[in-house]
Amino acid sequence: MSFTVLIFLAVGLSMDAFAVSITSGVTLKDVKIRQAFIIALFFGVFQGVMPVFGWLLGRGFNDIISSFDYLVVFLILAFIGSKMIYDSLKKKDEKTQTGNNIKISSLFALAIATSIDAFALLEIGIIFPSLFIGIVTFVLSFIGVYIGEKLGALFGKRMEILGGIVLIVIAFNVLFENVHIF
Repeated sequence: MSFTVLIFLAVGLSMDAFAVSITSGVTLKDVKIRQAFIIALFFGVFQGVMPVFGWLLGRGFNDIISSFDYLVVFLILAFIGSKMIYDSLKKKDEKTQTGNNIKISSLFALAIATSIDAFALLEIGIIFPSLFIGIVTFVLSFIGVYIGEKLGALFGKRMEILGGIVLIVIAFNVLFENVHIF
Protein backbone atom coordinates (compact mmCIF):
# COMPACT_ATOMS: atom_id res chain seq x y z
CA MET A 1 0.00 0.00 0.00
CA SER A 2 1.46 3.35 -1.03
CA PHE A 3 1.63 6.27 1.38
CA THR A 4 -0.75 8.29 -0.80
CA VAL A 5 -3.34 5.51 -0.65
CA LEU A 6 -2.83 5.30 3.12
CA ILE A 7 -3.46 9.04 3.52
CA PHE A 8 -6.73 8.84 1.57
CA LEU A 9 -7.71 5.70 3.47
CA ALA A 10 -7.00 7.31 6.85
CA VAL A 11 -8.91 10.48 6.01
CA GLY A 12 -11.81 8.50 4.55
CA LEU A 13 -12.07 6.25 7.58
CA SER A 14 -11.92 9.19 9.98
CA MET A 15 -14.72 11.21 8.36
CA ASP A 16 -17.44 9.54 10.47
CA ALA A 17 -15.45 10.20 13.63
CA PHE A 18 -14.87 13.80 12.49
CA ALA A 19 -18.60 14.36 11.95
CA VAL A 20 -19.47 12.78 15.28
CA SER A 21 -16.80 14.82 17.09
CA ILE A 22 -18.34 17.99 15.65
CA THR A 23 -21.71 16.95 17.04
CA SER A 24 -20.03 16.18 20.37
CA GLY A 25 -18.50 19.65 20.38
CA VAL A 26 -21.91 21.18 19.70
CA THR A 27 -23.31 19.65 22.89
CA LEU A 28 -20.43 20.88 25.06
CA LYS A 29 -20.19 24.41 26.42
CA ASP A 30 -16.78 26.00 26.89
CA VAL A 31 -14.76 23.00 25.68
CA LYS A 32 -11.64 22.30 27.67
CA ILE A 33 -8.58 20.83 25.98
CA ARG A 34 -8.95 17.74 28.21
CA GLN A 35 -12.47 17.07 26.87
CA ALA A 36 -11.37 17.46 23.25
CA PHE A 37 -8.36 15.23 23.96
CA ILE A 38 -10.49 12.47 25.52
CA ILE A 39 -13.01 12.49 22.65
CA ALA A 40 -10.25 12.48 20.04
CA LEU A 41 -8.36 9.77 21.93
CA PHE A 42 -11.41 7.48 21.99
CA PHE A 43 -12.01 7.88 18.26
CA GLY A 44 -8.31 7.67 17.33
CA VAL A 45 -7.60 4.58 19.44
CA PHE A 46 -10.67 2.69 18.25
CA GLN A 47 -10.06 3.61 14.61
CA GLY A 48 -6.43 2.49 14.90
CA VAL A 49 -7.13 -0.70 16.85
CA MET A 50 -10.02 -2.08 14.78
CA PRO A 51 -7.85 -3.05 11.76
CA VAL A 52 -5.47 -4.83 14.15
CA PHE A 53 -8.37 -6.77 15.69
CA GLY A 54 -9.61 -7.71 12.24
CA TRP A 55 -6.14 -8.83 11.23
CA LEU A 56 -5.62 -10.85 14.42
CA LEU A 57 -8.98 -12.58 14.31
CA GLY A 58 -8.64 -13.49 10.67
CA ARG A 59 -11.01 -13.64 7.76
CA GLY A 60 -13.31 -16.32 9.21
CA PHE A 61 -14.54 -14.17 12.06
CA ASN A 62 -14.71 -11.14 9.78
CA ASP A 63 -17.13 -12.97 7.50
CA ILE A 64 -19.44 -13.52 10.46
CA ILE A 65 -19.36 -9.97 11.84
CA SER A 66 -19.52 -8.26 8.44
CA SER A 67 -22.95 -9.75 7.87
CA PHE A 68 -24.47 -7.59 10.64
CA ASP A 69 -21.92 -4.89 11.64
CA TYR A 70 -23.85 -2.23 9.75
CA LEU A 71 -26.94 -2.94 11.90
CA VAL A 72 -24.92 -2.29 15.07
CA VAL A 73 -23.61 0.97 13.61
CA PHE A 74 -27.12 1.98 12.48
CA LEU A 75 -28.70 1.30 15.88
CA ILE A 76 -26.00 3.09 17.88
CA LEU A 77 -25.92 6.20 15.70
CA ALA A 78 -29.71 6.40 15.31
CA PHE A 79 -30.22 6.04 19.07
CA ILE A 80 -27.62 8.64 20.03
CA GLY A 81 -28.82 11.05 17.31
CA SER A 82 -32.42 10.69 18.47
CA LYS A 83 -31.37 11.22 22.07
CA MET A 84 -29.48 14.39 21.09
CA ILE A 85 -32.58 15.78 19.40
CA TYR A 86 -34.80 14.80 22.34
CA ASP A 87 -32.41 16.34 24.89
CA SER A 88 -32.11 19.57 22.91
CA LEU A 89 -35.90 19.95 22.77
CA LYS A 90 -36.37 19.50 26.53
CA LYS A 91 -37.14 22.61 28.51
CA LYS A 92 -34.06 24.07 30.19
CA ASP A 93 -35.30 23.30 33.71
CA GLU A 94 -35.81 19.65 32.75
CA LYS A 95 -32.22 19.23 31.67
CA THR A 96 -30.11 17.38 34.19
CA GLN A 97 -26.73 17.69 32.51
CA THR A 98 -24.67 20.85 32.72
CA GLY A 99 -23.72 20.69 29.06
CA ASN A 100 -20.05 20.35 29.93
CA ASN A 101 -19.78 16.58 30.15
CA ILE A 102 -20.08 13.78 27.68
CA LYS A 103 -20.84 10.33 29.03
CA ILE A 104 -18.04 7.78 28.64
CA SER A 105 -20.62 5.12 27.71
CA SER A 106 -21.88 7.31 24.84
CA LEU A 107 -18.33 8.04 23.75
CA PHE A 108 -17.49 4.34 23.84
CA ALA A 109 -20.54 3.48 21.70
CA LEU A 110 -19.79 6.26 19.22
CA ALA A 111 -16.14 5.19 18.96
CA ILE A 112 -17.18 1.63 18.15
CA ALA A 113 -19.82 2.77 15.68
CA THR A 114 -17.43 5.05 13.80
CA SER A 115 -14.56 2.55 13.70
CA ILE A 116 -16.29 -0.75 12.95
CA ASP A 117 -15.81 -0.21 9.21
CA ALA A 118 -12.04 -0.47 9.74
CA PHE A 119 -12.35 -3.87 11.43
CA ALA A 120 -11.23 -5.95 8.46
CA LEU A 121 -9.79 -3.35 6.20
CA LEU A 122 -6.12 -4.31 6.22
CA GLU A 123 -4.61 -7.69 5.64
CA ILE A 124 -0.84 -7.03 5.54
CA GLY A 125 1.52 -4.47 7.02
CA ILE A 126 -0.83 -3.78 9.89
CA ILE A 127 1.14 -1.77 12.48
CA PHE A 128 2.12 1.40 10.58
CA PRO A 129 -1.19 1.79 8.71
CA SER A 130 -3.21 1.25 11.90
CA LEU A 131 -1.09 3.75 13.81
CA PHE A 132 -1.36 6.29 11.00
CA ILE A 133 -5.15 5.85 10.74
CA GLY A 134 -5.46 6.32 14.50
CA ILE A 135 -3.34 9.49 14.50
CA VAL A 136 -5.24 11.05 11.58
CA THR A 137 -8.55 10.23 13.27
CA PHE A 138 -7.30 11.71 16.55
CA VAL A 139 -6.23 14.97 14.92
CA LEU A 140 -9.41 15.39 12.87
CA SER A 141 -11.61 14.51 15.86
CA PHE A 142 -9.77 16.98 18.11
CA ILE A 143 -10.31 19.74 15.55
CA GLY A 144 -13.93 18.62 15.05
CA VAL A 145 -14.77 19.10 18.74
CA TYR A 146 -13.69 22.75 18.55
CA ILE A 147 -15.53 23.31 15.27
CA GLY A 148 -18.65 21.88 16.91
CA GLU A 149 -18.23 24.09 19.96
CA LYS A 150 -18.03 27.21 17.79
CA LEU A 151 -21.08 26.17 15.77
CA GLY A 152 -22.98 25.40 18.99
CA ALA A 153 -22.10 28.80 20.43
CA LEU A 154 -23.26 30.54 17.24
CA PHE A 155 -26.48 28.64 16.65
CA GLY A 156 -27.30 27.19 20.07
CA LYS A 157 -30.00 24.55 20.39
CA ARG A 158 -30.51 24.44 16.61
CA MET A 159 -27.00 23.00 16.19
CA GLU A 160 -27.73 20.26 18.73
CA ILE A 161 -30.80 19.32 16.70
CA LEU A 162 -28.75 19.45 13.49
CA GLY A 163 -26.04 17.31 15.13
CA GLY A 164 -28.64 14.70 16.04
CA ILE A 165 -30.00 14.79 12.50
CA VAL A 166 -26.46 14.34 11.12
CA LEU A 167 -25.98 11.22 13.27
CA ILE A 168 -29.32 9.82 12.10
CA VAL A 169 -28.46 10.56 8.45
CA ILE A 170 -25.10 8.80 8.87
CA ALA A 171 -26.96 5.86 10.47
CA PHE A 172 -29.39 5.56 7.57
CA ASN A 173 -26.56 6.00 5.07
CA VAL A 174 -24.76 3.03 6.65
CA LEU A 175 -27.99 1.03 6.56
CA PHE A 176 -28.83 1.83 2.93
CA GLU A 177 -25.27 1.14 1.77
CA ASN A 178 -25.47 -2.35 3.21
CA VAL A 179 -29.06 -3.43 2.64
CA HIS A 180 -29.58 -4.36 -0.97
CA ILE A 181 -33.33 -4.45 -1.38
CA PHE A 182 -33.48 -3.31 -4.97
